[in-house]
Amino acid sequence: MTAPREVTPVVCDPAELRSLFLFEKLDDDQLARLCREGRVEKIGPGLIYTEGDPAACLYVMIEGTVVMSRKVGGDDVEISRTSQRGVYGGAFQAYLGDRMPQVYQNSMRATVPSRFFVLGSDSFARIVNEWFPMAVHLLEGLFFGNRRTREAVGARERLLALGSLTAGLTHELNNPAAAAVRATSALRERVAAMRGKLRLLAGGRYERATLENLIELQQRAVEKVPKAPKLDPLATSDAEDELSDWLSGRGIPDGWQLAPTFVQAGLAAEWLGQVRDTVGDDMLEPALRWLNYTVETELLMNEIEDAATRISTLLGAARQYSQLDRAPFQVVDVHDLLDSTVLMMSAKLGAGVTVHKDYDRALPKIPAYAAELNQVWTNLIDNAVHAMRGAGTLTLRTARDGGQVLVEVRDTGSGVPPGLRERIFEPFFSTKPVGEGTGLGLDICWRIVVNRHHGAMRVESRPGDTRFQVRLPLEAPAPESAETADAPDAPDAPEG
Repeated sequence: MTAPREVTPVVCDPAELRSLFLFEKLDDDQLARLCREGRVEKIGPGLIYTEGDPAACLYVMIEGTVVMSRKVGGDDVEISRTSQRGVYGGAFQAYLGDRMPQVYQNSMRATVPSRFFVLGSDSFARIVNEWFPMAVHLLEGLFFGNRRTREAVGARERLLALGSLTAGLTHELNNPAAAAVRATSALRERVAAMRGKLRLLAGGRYERATLENLIELQQRAVEKVPKAPKLDPLATSDAEDELSDWLSGRGIPDGWQLAPTFVQAGLAAEWLGQVRDTVGDDMLEPALRWLNYTVETELLMNEIEDAATRISTLLGAARQYSQLDRAPFQVVDVHDLLDSTVLMMSAKLGAGVTVHKDYDRALPKIPAYAAELNQVWTNLIDNAVHAMRGAGTLTLRTARDGGQVLVEVRDTGSGVPPGLRERIFEPFFSTKPVGEGTGLGLDICWRIVVNRHHGAMRVESRPGDTRFQVRLPLEAPAPESAETADAPDAPDAPEG
């Protein structure tokens, strides 16, 4: 338990307040009122206020040294350290009243005995509204107008991303669906033709043992289909030529039409010789065509199965990505989220982007708002593809970093210029041409990672190697309401 800090009341001197830049333009009456409604305190080293607690007071430092920090995962991360007179922190947004949750957005502690002018949030709000009504209206308009704009454009950003993903998903689903339709149509024709060849075989003068041997060959052919080796184009061409020559030599017309199917199934001339030995030369052609239809049927069924599996995989990825059938806050495998996002974005990635996955599969599952993290991966991957102009290597890396999970999205694009790296997380700031970006993609990422998950984001960049790093806590953050999560941030350091 933290020991209570030492607080000693000190006489409030209006002249001393006037020496602080925040109050230097106030008249004597105004300074006197500040002293009446506020107080000066000498505070020993220790915590002054804690992030997340109700913002009860405005603190203006007269002398001393303070450190500002924010929670990142389970750690307090120092944001700034200063001894500048007049810096302030705490409830400086109290003039917004009940329309904004008044909580401390960071923690402040004194490192040496320090003196502060302390003003209660109610008094601060009342004084500011009375003394500067026009300024308050302007600040309120700017504050809430900016928030409404950000919400509207943010919603548009999400809709654009959703539209892009939907178009890509539709394209990806259409390919296997069309393949399944084509294969089904061809399968119907092959089955009809196979029935005709079976009629010819049945009309021949075969002993029961001969037909049983032929059926055995058919079964062995079917079993060979899934085990057939994948040949390169040159080897395939050579194998087809060899079979065509064998068929032509046995008086089979148009043998070149049968050869590709047998080669695809891994059936060589040796196997065709077994068929000849079984049925004889007189019935070799109808037997081979019947077996060819059998192999084609099996290949078409495999094609339909592959198409159906692809469709099922895409729909599973869409369900994983959207999280529509799951609780908003849950324990998830970050790799599942990354994989579903990549699959959803496969159309945008295109053939020019190579995806390399460097996953630490030993990472534990983490508590998170899964659908929102998918939005983060979408924005980061989309930016990476844009930076690489559709051609390059996208690397997704995961690792454990102390009490956090590190997710790194790396691209081989042109990089972020040094002068812009400090601004890329600002709302409405974009390096894309006008009309191509809203400037809220990385702002949304920041809010989801830092505000929503109590994690951290940073960027490292040089030409050919840009890395956006997301760190997420292994332990569960307290679930937040949408209102709290979307609330604009107060500055992370004392104002001055």
